Amino acid sequence: MAARRITDNVFFVGAMDWNRRLFDSLIPLPDGTSYNSYFIRGSEKNALIDTVDPAKEEQLVANLKEVSAERIDYIVSNHTEQDHSGWIPRMLELHPEAKVVTNAKCKEFLQDHLLISEEKFILIEDGETLSLGDKTLQFIIAPWVHWPETMFTYLIEDKILFPCDFLGSHLAPSELFVEDIAHFYEGAKRYYAEIMMPFRTNVQKHLKRLRDFEIDIIAPSHGPIHLNPQPILAAYAEWSSDEVKNTVVLPFVSMHGSTEKMVEYLLEGLVERRIEVKPFDLVKADPGKLAMAIVDAATIVIGTSTVLVGAHPKAIYAAALVNALRPKTRFAGIIGSYGWGTRMVDQLKGMLANLKVEMFDPVVVKGYPKVADLSALDNLADRILEKHSEAGLTK
Repeated sequence: MAARRITDNVFFVGAMDWNRRLFDSLIPLPDGTSYNSYFIRGSEKNALIDTVDPAKEEQLVANLKEVSAERIDYIVSNHTEQDHSGWIPRMLELHPEAKVVTNAKCKEFLQDHLLISEEKFILIEDGETLSLGDKTLQFIIAPWVHWPETMFTYLIEDKILFPCDFLGSHLAPSELFVEDIAHFYEGAKRYYAEIMMPFRTNVQKHLKRLRDFEIDIIAPSHGPIHLNPQPILAAYAEWSSDEVKNTVVLPFVSMHGSTEKMVEYLLEGLVERRIEVKPFDLVKADPGKLAMAIVDAATIVIGTSTVLVGAHPKAIYAAALVNALRPKTRFAGIIGSYGWGTRMVDQLKGMLANLKVEMFDPVVVKGYPKVADLSALDNLADRILEKHSEAGLTK
């Protein structure tokens, strides 16, 4: 994407990556992503807010040329990860007059990861400002959304917030600004689930702090720009709140049909009890969609076959993912089958240690489920309904 004007003397100069399908060798990117960099021309000084992934260096250079950014005085680094900071060393070569403006923790990380020399830094404190002449940058240190050195930059005169990863989305849009709100909402929720959810309490804290700022535009470092900030702020407030929904997420893996039968029976029982169920066959499931589903689900039930005496590796992965993402889920359960012996319940319980949940009694079956086993699944469905009702989630 070519450079685009946002407001007077504020420009998008980043790059779209329509073809990228995996982030950090871990996160699927069904819609690609963008690396948003912003050039601000002041009456006395010019600033670049973040850079781009090194794979898109040529686009950044071309866009800076397009907006006649012949001099860059400050390179503001909101976050160390290379998709934002990876091109800083090369920018310092192209603009030897430039200084890197960041906080002390970010400076430490930039030196560790990118070997930037000491004399290239200007350190700022929380709330400090930096004048560009007729434009003023204010810095908001915001640790743990999602690294310990993260910060936001606020352009006072234009009322633009540059929050780096916060409030972003892994989308590579044809349009620079949010237009298709439904498509954007799904991408933003996926992004929140995969990246921000483990830091939910910090998300709440920083959302509250942003109420003190008059924000007309939110310009994140991934995805389209918000000319209307309220929908994304409201969405983050909902996702990070303590409220859960009358939903059971049911990731499962079945080797010979026994666990699948249990899952189908439990699913039907929950639906009959008017509980929403989101099943995920872990052999086929997109982990990003699983992450989205657990953002506000009241209950997670993992279904698994037994491999040797442990849970199936796909179920282990699901448990590890849920444990790492730390959703606000309140209840959890384990169901599954085995051939001659199993320790999968203790194994999976141990892998969910980060979750503050009440565990239901497991339903574990030797071989194919019999009448008594199906009755145990009915009891589990009843217990889930009971707990959801006590929490005020059912109608």
